[in-house]
Amino acid sequence: MRIEGFDDKIISMYARGMSVRDIQGHLKDLYAVEVSPDLISRVTDAILADVRAWQNRALDGVYPVVIFDALRVKIRDEGIVRNKEVYLALAIARDGSRDVLCIWIENEEGAKFWLKVMNELKNRGLQDILIAVVDGLKGFPEAINAVFPETLVQTCIVHLVRHSLNFCSYKDRKRVAADLKTIYRAETAEMAEVRLEEFKDRWDDRYPSIGQSWRRNWEKVIPFFDFPMDVRRIIYTTNAIESLNMTIRKTIKTRGSFPSDEAATKLIYLAVKNAGQIAKANTYGWKTALNQFAIMFGERLEADQF
Repeated sequence: MRIEGFDDKIISMYARGMSVRDIQGHLKDLYAVEVSPDLISRVTDAILADVRAWQNRALDGVYPVVIFDALRVKIRDEGIVRNKEVYLALAIARDGSRDVLCIWIENEEGAKFWLKVMNELKNRGLQDILIAVVDGLKGFPEAINAVFPETLVQTCIVHLVRHSLNFCSYKDRKRVAADLKTIYRAETAEMAEVRLEEFKDRWDDRYPSIGQSWRRNWEKVIPFFDFPMDVRRIIYTTNAIESLNMTIRKTIKTRGSFPSDEAATKLIYLAVKNAGQIAKANTYGWKTALNQFAIMFGERLEADQF
């Protein structure tokens, strides 16, 4: 029995997070067709050519903002299911559109892995990142600046707040979150430092690790204070990548684990594609941000193009 668009139907079901068994059952119910797991694997493996082309496509020479984020996925490695970090780079282009640059699965020691990632981006044509937003991973800022020495590295405020709240009892979380907000919503970096000291005075007896974490990362916390509030939100609010991660998690939640890195990359690529994050609509408030960036970064932004 020949079914029109049969391969596309399998890929569509796979992209929605359906397991091989689910796909088999669905095709049997709809078309009374018995499909082997090997056939489903061969059809979905054809996606790998698209993944490779996408992972190696040419990039813009400059991205004003690139947000690096991660989600944890269970992947079988040498017969053992391990928790691996899958990293995404969500860039905001000069026209305000958003683009996922690549998907990486970490298999190496931290600093070496980050250096490899940065060199890969450069080899694909990226010459400059104005602002890189990262979580508190050791060695990451140094790797970025080794390849892109002028890049301003900003610690992701959302990640830092979440990390801080991990130290709190449930009953204190709202009050601690409110007090942390006074720090990153401060008018200036100087006022933020005053409020950090006030936070430490209030909470150090109970949660000393929070103040220590903020103080340790302070030089990477404060760069965004050079911008007005509406531009700061673009830098520290990670709504776009959070939305993307939510879509990915929804797609992969039915998988207990993946048999390989390739299998994980394949499905996450489809989730990214279905999420519409590639070449998505313009970032809110981008014109204001662009004018600020043009003044601050000058020729690096090539503002005369606009």
